Amino acid sequence: MKISELSRRTGVPVASIKYFLRQGLLPAGRATAATAAEYGEEHVQRLRLIKALTTLGGLSIAATRDVLGAVDRAHSAEGALGAVSYALPVPVASLHDADPAEEAEGEAAAGAEVAELLAALDWQAPGTSPHVKALTAALKELRRLDAQYAPEELAAYARLAEQVALLDLERAAGIDDPVSLAERAVVVLAICAPVFELLRRLAQEDQVRRRVAGGGGGGDEYAAPR
Repeated sequence: MKISELSRRTGVPVASIKYFLRQGLLPAGRATAATAAEYGEEHVQRLRLIKALTTLGGLSIAATRDVLGAVDRAHSAEGALGAVSYALPVPVASLHDADPAEEAEGEAAAGAEVAELLAALDWQAPGTSPHVKALTAALKELRRLDAQYAPEELAAYARLAEQVALLDLERAAGIDDPVSLAERAVVVLAICAPVFELLRRLAQEDQVRRRVAGGGGGGDEYAAPR
């Protein structure tokens, strides 16, 4: 197909496609003339992934190039998933400036808490994982606010998260091509995560309304903003 057809198929403007070609994000098409080339389904697939990374994932061109390189080097579905998971922005708690001694103490306590949790669950995650570091930072901030989880509470949430992760991976079952799987991973991590958070909030709203109704209230105590 010509570049105009590639643009129509993917919804990516011709100018953007040419930019991605210049930046090395998209492989060159098969030259048919001095200024013309033919593109195939692999270009459609790659453009969909680029679009997902830059729009849904919010990655820069440089970061997108790194992810694409990691996906291309991946020899397994797990490698592609790992490349995307580590590349996308990691949720990080808003941290409060603290006394250096207090900061070190909180870091040590939160780090020990995360290590104990991972060991109890037998989760395979190295200390260098950005997710381990972010969880440590979040738990440290909760400790500063005196709002930390009890160990059994944190473990209960972690087991629920494990079930969600299993459902996430089931959605990707049967996709063997690393590029296709990477695209699905971006969708799951960038879009499905907010969907899950909204489901959680809806469940909380339902529980609050039920408790209000059970206590004899009319339910107006939980009113949506106008």
